[in-house]
This record gives sequence, C-alpha cells and structure tokens, in this order.
Amino acid sequence: MEYSRLSDILAQAKNLRVLCIGDVVLDRFVYGTTHRVSREAPVPVLDENSVELMLGGAGNVIRNLRALGAQATLISIVGDDAEGRDVVARLKAEGAAAGLAIDSERSTPVKTRFVSNGHQMLCVDRNPKGDLSEKTTQDVLDSIRSRIDDADIVILSDYGRGLVTPQISRALMASARDAGKRVCVDPRGRDFSRYNGAYVIKPNALELHEECGVDPQSDELALAALEAVYEGLTGVDHLIVTRGSKGMSSFGDSGVAHVRAQPRQVYDVSGAGDTAISMLAIALAAGTDMRTAMEAAVQASGEVVTKVGTATVSPEDLLTGAAGGRQTSAPQALEQVQETVARWRAHGLSIGFTNGCFDILHAGHVSYLEHAKASCDRLIVGLNSDDSVRRLKGKNRPINSLEARSGVLSALASVDRVVAFDSDTPEALITALRPDVYLKGADYSVDDLRPLGGSIVESYGGEIRLIPLVEGASTTGIINKMKSPSN
Repeated sequence: MEYSRLSDILAQAKNLRVLCIGDVVLDRFVYGTTHRVSREAPVPVLDENSVELMLGGAGNVIRNLRALGAQATLISIVGDDAEGRDVVARLKAEGAAAGLAIDSERSTPVKTRFVSNGHQMLCVDRNPKGDLSEKTTQDVLDSIRSRIDDADIVILSDYGRGLVTPQISRALMASARDAGKRVCVDPRGRDFSRYNGAYVIKPNALELHEECGVDPQSDELALAALEAVYEGLTGVDHLIVTRGSKGMSSFGDSGVAHVRAQPRQVYDVSGAGDTAISMLAIALAAGTDMRTAMEAAVQASGEVVTKVGTATVSPEDLLTGAAGGRQTSAPQALEQVQETVARWRAHGLSIGFTNGCFDILHAGHVSYLEHAKASCDRLIVGLNSDDSVRRLKGKNRPINSLEARSGVLSALASVDRVVAFDSDTPEALITALRPDVYLKGADYSVDDLRPLGGSIVESYGGEIRLIPLVEGASTTGIINKMKSPSN
C-alpha cells in the first residue's frame, strides 16, 4: 500500500471511536517443548515452560484497535468466574470495559492452545452453555443503544459463543441505521442473512466456502462465491472474503476488487482476522474508499502473521512494512523495539546492539555497521539524542538532528532498528533489550565497555565483540578538515 496514504489513515485513527460488539474470549497459551511420547498413550508429552494469558475473540479486536491508535469500547458478556475477572481487568487496562455485562449463569469462554517449539499441538475450547437470559439480552441491547451515537464506526465480531443472537444482530443493525453508522461484520457459522443491514461482511475463505459450497481459491471462484452469497443478502453494501496469502476479494456496490498480499514468512495466523477487520473499520472511518480500506487491512493482517501468538500490529509495524521492511526516519520507541526483539527471538534470531552519535555518516561508519551486522541476525543501533551528543561532543554538536541521523542510519541495509537514548551511556537500553552481542569499535577494550553495559550482557551469557575501524575516518576529522583554511 502507498506509504503516504497508510500514514494518513493511521494519523486519523487517533481521533476515531470504534464500538465493538462480540464474544470476548480469554486466550491461554501453554508454551513448552516435546522430547518424548507418553507411556499412557501414543501422544507427545509437552514439558511446560510458560503460560501466557491475553484477550481473544472480540477482546483481540479491541487490542488491535487500541494498538492502531483508535479509541475502542467493547460490548460483551463474561461469567462471574476467575476467567471473567481476568478479562474485566484486561479490558479496563485497555480502557474498553464500560459495556461489559456479567452473567453469573454463564462461564467465560476460554481457548487454550498448547504450543511446542513454535507450533500448535492442540487447541481446547471451553464455551458457555445455554441461551442468553432475557436480562442479559436486555443489558446488551441497552448498551448498544446508549453507545452507538458516539461511535464513528461499529464492528460486530461474532465468535459463535452465544452473544450474537438473531435478536441482538437485528437490533444492532436497526440502531446503526437510525444513528447513521456503518457496521463491519466478522461472521461465524452459516446463514449470513442474520447480518442483513451491515455495511460490510468479511468472512474468511473457509467460512465463505461453507456458506455457498464454492472454494474461493482463484479470483474467478472467489467472485462466483461472493456473488452467490451476496444475492441472498438484504441491505448489505459489500461482501469481502479474506484469502490468506492471496489477499482479499470483494463484491458489492463498488463492484469487484481483488487486493493482493505481499509474500510473508507466516509464523502464526491466530487473530489475523481480528487485525483485518480492525484495520478495515479504521480505514473506512477515516474516509477511504473500500479498495483502499482493503489494501490497509491486507497490509495489517500480513504484518500480524509474522508474529507469534494472538498478536497485534502497531502503526510503526505497518509503516515499516509499507517502507519495504526498513524502519522509517524517526527512531522507534523503546517499547516497540522490545516487542520487535521478542518476535525476532521467537523466530530464533540473534540480536546485536551497538551505539553512537553517528553525526555525519561516513565510510568508516558504513564499514563498521556492516561488520557489526555480520556478527548477528538483527542489528539495533542505540543513537544518542541531540542533548546527549552536546554533552559528549560540545555545544556545537550535533551537526545533524536526531531524526536526520536516524533517517540516514535506517536507510542502511545493515541496520534493522534505531532507538534513541538520552543518557550518557547505553546501559538502560542494554538492560531493556538484552542483546546477544554488544558491538563497539576496536578503539575500546572489553574492560572499557563493561561499565557501559557490557557487564550486563556478560551476566546472562552474551558476548562483547570489538569491530575493526577504518583508519583516519571520523566525524571530528571531517569537521576539522572543513574548518581548515586550506579548504
């Protein structure tokens, strides 16, 4: 997708209010390793290493909306149980719990995934039993009617856990129509007619196949399937199918469109549909046409499948992807780099770290960074802030601003991320990022680097490595030469 258009959508996201109605699920990931088969049955034994809990279902839509910068509120139901209290706490942390109803007669939906060496072995669902009570139904309807006027766009995230009944779906569509709001539906199960009145319905390929019996594996078959289903709907403007690595296809008021996805190394598709519907809704609320919204959604879902677990994408992730995988000019926030490092480590990549002022980039810097990158899979550069450079180099430095220096560094193939720091040493960055190797020029010694953060690297088994320098190449030398009367 065009970088400037995506940047504009993400800038507008900060002012958008999205109302999401749907089934919230507590996602539970049990991570471990398998080295043996059980003596009791021919099944692998998972040696548990860690357990991670996070919001899933419509809760993951909220996480994605918030990660993309939008304001979001969830209308959903949880049980009066430990899992429900966990969900409430997590939604409060996201600022999205105001529309939550608690039903003591229902259990909170839980999805437990067992993961070995990065691959899912088994998925176990715990779903609530029985229909919604009249009181809970009325609580949900009251929440919808009281909140829909404040929303810029609405998402219906149906995970088939019992919240999205025909009564609630019809009432939502009627309230949205009366309020002049568009509803984007992520459907579940058969018979999409229960979403009649929606602006867009977005099934995945399997859901569309189950609805009409046509597998949308090619553009022609996707169009045939979309057209067949669309003819049975009323008051729906657009029908979109997500087709994984093949992108998205749509049919509706704006005609036919096919949006291609970029080739990706896919690690986990969990929650990719949540990312797609979140970005689609944000782009539409930002005023784009449907094709542009689809392009943004394809970009976002393509980024999220490169992560492990039920993940989200940030504006920085998307803009980096739109820029061809390179970081954009501004340094990234430490929290964002930490998330990126965690993803790299989950993929088995080694992390290198170096730091400096890099005021006027020269051949020595380029050679140095190329050597540094050869020592690791991913290289992070800690870049001194302008104030930090002044303290180290004098009041007339830096020559170039932080953003200018970061922009030049980010353009180098050897540099994967740039993160700024304001202190005189990178010790805090090293503590936060825990690189596998700390790299500096050979004008330092290992003993010199230990007080600057090198001892931290060594404490967890990392390595300090010295890089040869190009003789006579320095920023100070360039500046002095420029000042020389002979020049």
